[in-house]
Amino acid sequence: MFIHWGLYAIPARGEWVRNKEEISVEAYQPYFDEFNPTRYDPKKWARIAVDAGMKYVVLTTKHHDGFCLFDSKLTDYKSTNTPAQRDLVAEYVEAMREAGLKVGFYYSLLDWHHPHYPVDGRHPMRNNEAMKSEQRDTGKYVDYLHGQVRELLSNYGEIDVLWFDFSYDNMSGQTWRAKELVEMVRKLQPGIIMNNRLFSGHAAAAAEGSGMQYGDLETPEQIIPSAGVTDKAGNPKVWEACITLNNNWGYARDDHNYKSPAQVVRMLVECVSKGGNLLLNVGPDAKGEIPAESVAILERVGQWMRINGQSIYGAGRAAELVKPDWGRYTRAGDHLFAHLMDRPVGPVAIDGLPGKLKKARVLADGSEVKTSRPWNAAPDQANDFLTLRDARLPDELDTVVELFVR
Repeated sequence: MFIHWGLYAIPARGEWVRNKEEISVEAYQPYFDEFNPTRYDPKKWARIAVDAGMKYVVLTTKHHDGFCLFDSKLTDYKSTNTPAQRDLVAEYVEAMREAGLKVGFYYSLLDWHHPHYPVDGRHPMRNNEAMKSEQRDTGKYVDYLHGQVRELLSNYGEIDVLWFDFSYDNMSGQTWRAKELVEMVRKLQPGIIMNNRLFSGHAAAAAEGSGMQYGDLETPEQIIPSAGVTDKAGNPKVWEACITLNNNWGYARDDHNYKSPAQVVRMLVECVSKGGNLLLNVGPDAKGEIPAESVAILERVGQWMRINGQSIYGAGRAAELVKPDWGRYTRAGDHLFAHLMDRPVGPVAIDGLPGKLKKARVLADGSEVKTSRPWNAAPDQANDFLTLRDARLPDELDTVVELFVR
């Protein structure tokens, strides 16, 4: 679960509202002055994540607007100085650990509130000539960035995931003093998983060739790569697609364009079938609650996960099999799974198995799926077929069939 939450939940027009509407620090201040999420209950967030079948959570400790959900000693622009008067990150960490979830921190490399962050083309005040002409010292901001990362990784115990966001143009790589930053992160949290967004574009390629590990995973956003993610030699890389449930990361009251439970399940299966993972976002509202529409979708996904999770957890690509027309394959060790998402006409052809199909069982209930070669199959068609009696699949989200091959 990815959670985008902050002051932008009050205007409720998405997390980039300051940028899109060119809102000044002064005009944004009323949201700080009234921020008081009286229904914030991270234990409830944790239950929603667990019930959905998720294993870890990543929370925005600071987004691009610079507002901190933690009690940083380096700024007054933090939740403890709002009417909330709470270190919301501390409560989040405790709740996730109590629920058995891994704990992740998102931290924005951008900061539109800091007086030394450059007023560039992505800054909310990009068209304010007076501010553009100000003398700003990016080095002072980077000192602040490093100091806050140190706080986050020193004050909350073991942290499992660090999710930096994001690099662009010349605000990339060594502008952030990336080598020094990574060394600090690895020293403070030796077991942490860190994403790859300290670099962008050509700088990322150069960093990859430098021999130093600047990140542990690739992070395609709002897209699932057609063949997964590989290096230049074609070798699979560790990756995770980050995707929203609707069209916004932060709470957007009028955005009801939610993905269906079937879409979410199929996105997850597609990621796993290509050797990746899915980080699925929710945006809590100004009171601290995850929208009911999001919760309902995740509950339905969780029902599917409880009976089909064996085909997801610890699973990955079935490299020897070509992606079929009717769905996807995943493999977990010696277990091979066919994910039937579309009902083809007639029996379901299973092509390219590494042996003879011995039997097939629906994963959800263990029921038999008959296997036979129909009399009217073309000579060049597959030898193995699944015979389904009904015109509809047993599970409209994704019917998972375990294939036993000898």
